[in-house]
Amino acid sequence: MTQNAKLAELSEAGVSVWLDDLSRELISSGGLKELVATKSVVGVTTNPSIFQAALSKGTAYDEQVNELAARGADVDATIRTVTTDDVRNACDVLAPVFEESDGVDGRVSIEVDPRLAHETDATVAQAVELWKIVDRPNLLIKIPATKAGLPAITRTLAEGISVNVTLIFSVERYKEVMDAYLDGLDAAAAAGHDLSTIHSVASFFVSRVDTEVDKRLDAIGTPDATELKGKAALANARLAYQAYQEVFEVESRFPDLLAQGARPQRALWASTGVKNPDYPDTLYVSELVAPNTVNTMPGKTMDAFADHGWVNTGSIVGLANESQEVFDSLAAVGIDVADVFKVLEDEGVEKFEVSWNELLDATAEQLTAAKG
Repeated sequence: MTQNAKLAELSEAGVSVWLDDLSRELISSGGLKELVATKSVVGVTTNPSIFQAALSKGTAYDEQVNELAARGADVDATIRTVTTDDVRNACDVLAPVFEESDGVDGRVSIEVDPRLAHETDATVAQAVELWKIVDRPNLLIKIPATKAGLPAITRTLAEGISVNVTLIFSVERYKEVMDAYLDGLDAAAAAGHDLSTIHSVASFFVSRVDTEVDKRLDAIGTPDATELKGKAALANARLAYQAYQEVFEVESRFPDLLAQGARPQRALWASTGVKNPDYPDTLYVSELVAPNTVNTMPGKTMDAFADHGWVNTGSIVGLANESQEVFDSLAAVGIDVADVFKVLEDEGVEKFEVSWNELLDATAEQLTAAKG
């Protein structure tokens, strides 16, 4: 098997290709292993919506759910067992990538219960629990970048646990996330942890920004407003990358940690499936190419890029001033950017909660049926 040339070129440009999807069938069929061999896939991300979709389709989980029902497992225990088993098995598939990349890639993410998004202590407790249950060094625990999530991120890292910070929408919040990461490394070092084993990515959401901003631009309806459609998400991501460079390539704080073995917290482009059919279906991949980044793609987006994507190596670095002008123009036509980011964070948490509740309901029905 040979690697797809377009995805291989993306990898060579410094973008780690991660799949934003997971199911038991993908693992057991050898599909995930094949994606590693043919589509340059070096990581996997999951979220409550992905697990809800996986468990609601087919019969791959029926036997295990029946066994758990016979043992008297409740809904939460069933979901925890099923999802952590999938993630552990995916970690094992990606273990060779983990070794070859010195722990940078070969990562699989699992998210804390989204109902805990505003509860710091409970988030930390579940992060520790999930880390112990999966018991794989290439695991990442996903914690949302809510205000309550920030101290949870620091405290989880302080335990020597690797973290994928999710649901980041604004550059301002992203800077707080990087501070939380550095604080966590400081605490981990003080506790005697080997910093080289602690990894983190910061999942900066992309397409949802255009969806929300474009909707507001359409409502304004002026020519100046219409001209700005489809520009906010990429501008936001480019400013985020500039912030990454300032912290991990320029600032004085990180080199001290680097000398102790610490790794930079890479920027991860999430929500990269294009939602507007008027835009190119590889927009948030082709136009977000920079060293030391990750792009986690739904399978459909990955296939599209493999078929007709292109690698624009000049799509991020050096475009910060131009990107800031986009936000200045958005403010000038009446877009309240701070409100956009607040709405997106609130909706992001809510969407995952809805998916989680649907997963709870569906699993409850399966357990009831299994018990006869």
